[in-house]
Amino acid sequence: MKEYNIGAKVRKLRAARKLTLQAVARETGFSTALISQIENDNVSPPIATLSRLSKFFDVKIGIFFADDNDCPYEVVRKGEQKPVHRSGTHPGTSREYNYQSLSFRKQNKKMEPFLLTVAGSGDGESNCSHEGEEFLYIVEGTAELLLEGEQVLLEEGDSVYFNSSLRHRLIPKDGSEVKAIAVVTR
Repeated sequence: MKEYNIGAKVRKLRAARKLTLQAVARETGFSTALISQIENDNVSPPIATLSRLSKFFDVKIGIFFADDNDCPYEVVRKGEQKPVHRSGTHPGTSREYNYQSLSFRKQNKKMEPFLLTVAGSGDGESNCSHEGEEFLYIVEGTAELLLEGEQVLLEEGDSVYFNSSLRHRLIPKDGSEVKAIAVVTR
């Protein structure tokens, strides 16, 4: 599919890992001829094929349909941050999470940086856990981080790095607003 440059993207992924056509074919179960035809835009691969290739190259399938952007960096200017809807605001609780993405154009990132604003006490809220790792840097305010039941006091300028499979919850101290830089990996 030339309009998405899928062939060029597959070739670029293969070249970045210094793999031969034969190596990709062997590991994915496709023929060498099919991989070559995809890279040369002679066939339009079905979604199932792209899904298997994305898993092999450890990229999101959306990379094949994204605009071409060879820029190795992304700049997000003040005021350009985008609100992100993430699970975190729990109905029936007195706490609110607001996330702003600090990197939303760059494709296939290994980490997601956010400006996180937390307000309220979070009474009745449960802890969460998810795959990956997490880094928090307190920009403004004082918070208590619950990590597997242990309470960690975090003040302005403090940071913490943890495995996010641990049950965790960030609670503003005394119900005041807390701003933090949160970086999450998958």
